[in-house]
Amino acid sequence: MRAIPVRHYGRWISAVVVIGLVAALVIAFSQGNVRWATVPEKLFDPTILRGVGNTIWISVASMALGLVLGVLFAVMRLSKNPVTSTIAWFYIWLFRGTPVYVQLLIWFNLALIFPILNLGFYKDEMTQVMTPFLAALLGLGLNEGAYMAEIVRAGIQSVDEGQTEASHALGMTRMQTMRRVVLPQAMRVIVPPSGNEFINMLKTSSLVVAVQYFDLLRAAQDIASTSFAVMEMFFVASIWYLALTSVFSVGQYYLERRYARGSLRSLPPTPLQKIKAKLSSFSNRKAVA
Repeated sequence: MRAIPVRHYGRWISAVVVIGLVAALVIAFSQGNVRWATVPEKLFDPTILRGVGNTIWISVASMALGLVLGVLFAVMRLSKNPVTSTIAWFYIWLFRGTPVYVQLLIWFNLALIFPILNLGFYKDEMTQVMTPFLAALLGLGLNEGAYMAEIVRAGIQSVDEGQTEASHALGMTRMQTMRRVVLPQAMRVIVPPSGNEFINMLKTSSLVVAVQYFDLLRAAQDIASTSFAVMEMFFVASIWYLALTSVFSVGQYYLERRYARGSLRSLPPTPLQKIKAKLSSFSNRKAVA
């Protein structure tokens, strides 16, 4: 008996419709009032490259701050001490419940409330202390810390309680158990959403133009204001954001594979390994023929 595959005409029809829509979109943009030659011309402009470097720097610094705060407040949230757990809950509730844009503006305009920063051992005008970089770092980092706290808490709770009991039976303290036993196993759950959060941070960092920090979007806007190539510079910024997120997505993929080694007997092949396997099988077939 010969099996005849079922014909899926709907798939072909939908594919043709999608291709037609994409083609119409491409044609529309090609005929629009866009100076496409300006895009590759400005792609590696020194001002744009400076903005790219600042975007990476503020994203990495904010993510590092968010990760440290996330681990700290996740441990506090899981603490049996009602004071520390309540403080952690309030921090997460406050910074997750307000928009990042509003938080950035609050930090940048903090001088309206505290004109002078007086810490006893340090005193200066708030406008001198709260620089655009510091306002961007606090706005992005504190907001990210609230989300990372929930991610880390979920990772810690995914570890079986028997691991903690066994480490306590061996004489480890709570901090030693958390550092040597729980957190290494929780990384398998923490890493994937953390990578997504960092990629999201790269895009969210564009909001720092509100506090006058010079990033990729600000660089594109500055060039657009003098060259009058507004849409072209937005396309340049979009290309760089796509490039950055793509590069860090590859890093996230291999980082996830590293922490998945203990949970899987054999890791799935990487895209490069799949390509090599197909090429080798093709060459073997050709040699046999």
